Amino acid sequence: MSDILRELLCVSEKAANIARACRQQEALFQLLIEEKKEEEKNKKFAVDFKTLADVLVQEVIKQNMENKVRKVTAKFPGLEKHIFGEESNEFTNDLGEKITLRLCSTEEETAELLSKVLNGNKVASEALARVVHQDVAFTDPTLDSTEISVPQDILGIWVDPIDSTYQYIKGSADIKSNQGIFPCGLQCVTILIGVYDIQTGVPLMGVINQPFVSRDPNTLRWKGQCYWGLSYMGTNMHSLQLTISRRSGSEIHAGNTGSEAAFSPSFSAVISTSEKETIKAALSRVCGDRIFGAAGAGYKSLCVVQGLVDIYIFSEDTTFKWDSCAAHAILRAMGGGIVDLKECLERNPETGLDLPQLVYHVENEGAAGVDRWANKGGLIAYRSRKQLETFLSLLVQNLASAETQT
Repeated sequence: MSDILRELLCVSEKAANIARACRQQEALFQLLIEEKKEEEKNKKFAVDFKTLADVLVQEVIKQNMENKVRKVTAKFPGLEKHIFGEESNEFTNDLGEKITLRLCSTEEETAELLSKVLNGNKVASEALARVVHQDVAFTDPTLDSTEISVPQDILGIWVDPIDSTYQYIKGSADIKSNQGIFPCGLQCVTILIGVYDIQTGVPLMGVINQPFVSRDPNTLRWKGQCYWGLSYMGTNMHSLQLTISRRSGSEIHAGNTGSEAAFSPSFSAVISTSEKETIKAALSRVCGDRIFGAAGAGYKSLCVVQGLVDIYIFSEDTTFKWDSCAAHAILRAMGGGIVDLKECLERNPETGLDLPQLVYHVENEGAAGVDRWANKGGLIAYRSRKQLETFLSLLVQNLASAETQT
């Protein structure tokens, strides 16, 4: 299992390199600029470049795990069949020609295939193929010293190749943070890889790669950061051994269980700017002025992982399994989790029932398309169960108070 996690860390970094290359290399960046202007779009293909970036990252993750590119015995045979994401790797042009995007055996072959998708742009195709075929090494002393065995045939993987695509294409690099939290901009872009048990739906491993964390003022090149967590059969490990919470200067020891973690009696939360007014009103009574808006489901979950906020709450049904699985696994390793908001609000805490954790192996009954994998009841991400229970109690009270007043 730790071998799989190490490989996922490597492919997430390769994916981050692709994301950075598309923003930093002139030939690729010009394609992104063209796609932002409707009148300048290439009319030959039915897809735009941002979709190509998404698909390419997803295929890099899938095919590197299967290791087909190197034409050697697969490291994890059969695992590719259990890697799921939101993007199709098939492109269709106006002539009805179909192009299946894949990683080829050599850099030259991949460049040739990309050139067909990019309408003959040789410079851009070669630059992108170079990054795709570049070897990436990733080491972590904690993970390198650990060996955990788990049956490979029970594993499934959810991938969100570029979460917060709009922020990625917009490319804002000068956004100021609010107490360490970025409301928008490239810092909100994440690459999400979550591993779950296909029999129980429980998240087991998670990788969140943040490609755009800091930019060198001289070279204007970006550096990123990668976070991981592993929770399996009583073993809990993660890449953050101690997180300093920026609120009140208090410390939260991420390695503690939820019941042991120190927390403030008042809460902080990150939300979507499109959150319902009733939720915002109740939150304002629970959190005061410590409510932060931010872009990207992956980034908002990461804010909880980092200890920048206590809670990420979202009441709509427009996040999906690929948005939450990675962060859920990391939070489980830290003593937290991600639960179904609707079920939490309907739950009687006096019954002693377990919190309704999200699961990742079952489709929504009667749904079609991507809605089959939507988090239908909304979600709450948290680091401490004790903290969550208190938060939910206050939230329910204030929601009921708001309904009484209306």
